[in-house]
Amino acid sequence: MYEFLERLGIREHNPGGCCGVNEWMGEGDTIASVNPASGKAIATVGLVSEREYDTIVSAAQAAFHTWRMVPGPVRGTIVRDIGLRLEERKEDLARLVTLEMGKILEEARGEVQEAIDMAAFASGLSRQLYGKTMTSERPEHRLYEQWHPLGPVGIITAFNFPVAVWSWNALVATTCGDSTVWKPSSKVPLCAIAVQRIVNEVLAEHGWGRGVACLACGTGQTAGTWIARDGRIPLVSATGSVAMGRRVSETVAGRLGRTILELGGNNAVIVSKSADLDQAVPAIVFGAVGTAGQRCTSIRRLIVHESVRDTLVARLVKAYSSLTIGDPLDPKTRMGPLIDTDAVSKMQMALESVRDQGGTVLYGGKRRGETFVDPAIVEVPGNVPVVAEETFAPILYVMAYEDFDEALWLHNDVPQGLSSSLFSTDLREVETFLSHKGSDCGIANVNVSTSGAEIGAAFGGEKETGGGREAGSDAWKAYMRRQSVTTNWGTGMPLSQGIDFSY
Repeated sequence: MYEFLERLGIREHNPGGCCGVNEWMGEGDTIASVNPASGKAIATVGLVSEREYDTIVSAAQAAFHTWRMVPGPVRGTIVRDIGLRLEERKEDLARLVTLEMGKILEEARGEVQEAIDMAAFASGLSRQLYGKTMTSERPEHRLYEQWHPLGPVGIITAFNFPVAVWSWNALVATTCGDSTVWKPSSKVPLCAIAVQRIVNEVLAEHGWGRGVACLACGTGQTAGTWIARDGRIPLVSATGSVAMGRRVSETVAGRLGRTILELGGNNAVIVSKSADLDQAVPAIVFGAVGTAGQRCTSIRRLIVHESVRDTLVARLVKAYSSLTIGDPLDPKTRMGPLIDTDAVSKMQMALESVRDQGGTVLYGGKRRGETFVDPAIVEVPGNVPVVAEETFAPILYVMAYEDFDEALWLHNDVPQGLSSSLFSTDLREVETFLSHKGSDCGIANVNVSTSGAEIGAAFGGEKETGGGREAGSDAWKAYMRRQSVTTNWGTGMPLSQGIDFSY
C-alpha cells in the first residue's frame, strides 16, 4: 500500500457505506478498485446492500430536520473547515485521484484545489442566501420571497472528477441546509471513501455525528436506481452519460422529484482567420488531451477557417508528438491512461467509424498496452455521424469552414450543448458568437479553452447535456425551495387584481 493511502484511511478492504463517523457499512457485493495505469487492484470495497441504503437515507432524512435549523453562517463555518481539512490533505488526495482515476498529478491537484475553492465559495454563500422583496399592488401589504432548505439531496458522480463534482453539489447543498447522500462511480470508490472520512472528521469536531453527509457506494443498477426511485430524496443531481441521464430523469420525474443533470459534452472550438494561434494551440492541446480526453468539457471538434487550417494542424501535430504519455504519477507525464480497456475499445471503434465515414486520421490513435493510447487528430468532412456522438477519449475532429455562419452551423449541429469556444480577434465574430444566434451551449468562451471552468460561474449545458447548473453564481437555488410570501399588516382585506367580493 502507498503511504498516502494509509494516511487517508484507505485499507486493503473498505466499507463503502457511511451515515456517521462510526457507522460504516458494506455488506453488499465486493468490488476491486483498479489502477488504470497498471491494471492492478488498489483495494477492495464492500458495496451497500438495499437494507443498508435504507438505513443511510433514513439517517440523512432525520439529520435534515435538525440541520436545516442551524443558522446558515454556522453551516458555512463547518463547510469552511471542510475546505481547510481538504487543503491539509491536498497532496495525498491528489495522489489518490491520480492512482485511481488516471489523470496526471498536476490535474489531480487542480481538482482537489477546486473542491477547496468550492468550500470557500459555499462558506461565503452561507450569508448570501438572498430573497427578493417586491412591491405589492395591495395597500398595507408586503410581498417577498424566501428560500428554505429542500431535504436530503442525492448526488451521483462520474469517474472523471471523483472529488470536484461532489464538491460542486455537496458543499453548496450542505450550506443551504440540506443533508446529502453521495453515490460515486463504482470505478473510483476510494476517492469517495477518503473524502467521506475527511468530512466525518470535521462534522464530528463540530458535534455532528450522523446523517448530515452520507455515502452509498454501489453500482448504477443498485444504489443509483435506489436514489432515483426514493421519494425521500427530493433532488437528485446526476453527472454522467446522456443514457444515464435519461434513465435517472425519467425515474425521478415519475415521482415528481427534481433533477440537476450534467451529461454529455461534444464541445467545439472555432478558430477564425484572425485568431492568435499562439493562444489557440496550447488551449486546444490542453482541452483535447487533458484527462486523456475524459472531461465533459474536453474539446472534441475543431472548426477552423480554411486559410489557417494547414498551419494550425501542423502545429497541433508537433505539439501532440512532444507529449509524454505514461505513468500519471510521474511529473513529466502529460497524458495518462484511459479509465479502462472498454474506453480504449470505444476509441478504436470510433476511429474505425471515422474511416468508414470519409475521415482521415492525421495523427495518433494507436493503442499502447491495455489502457494507454496516442491522442488522435482526425480530419472529417463536417459533422458525420460519429462526430455527433461523444466518444470519451482523446479524439480531436478537425473540419474546415469558409464563412462564419457556416462555422456557427457546424458548431451547433450536434445534440449536446455544454461548452464552446471561439478564437478570434474580430469583434464582429466575437459578438456574433455570443449573440442569440451564436453558441447554443451553456458555456461560451472567447480566446479560452472549452475546458477548465472556474467555480464562480454556474456550470452546465443545454440540449442533451441536461440543462442543469452547479457550482457558482445562483446555482444554489436548485438546492432550496422557493417560497413567495404575502403579509397583510393593515386592517382591511383588499383582493389582488382589484376583485370586489363584498357580501
